[in-house]
Amino acid sequence: MSTVEAAPRPLRVSPLIKFARWSLLLTGILYGAFHQHRFKRIEDARREKELQEKPMRDAKLAEEKKRIFEAEMRMLEELSK
Repeated sequence: MSTVEAAPRPLRVSPLIKFARWSLLLTGILYGAFHQHRFKRIEDARREKELQEKPMRDAKLAEEKKRIFEAEMRMLEELSK
């Protein structure tokens, strides 16, 4: 057997360093929660606006598809003549 320990004993960490680590961790959690709440409110407002505009956007897309289809049909008619 060797006299060397398998794992060295952990170093004692200064209470000031422990306090700083925990303080920064809690500050980061609070910072994240605050910004998550703020961004969620902004995103909810954007989604609400999109839901209100969806029928108009769908109508425009349907009209555009209809125009494209009619233009293709005219082009095919002209090519077949």
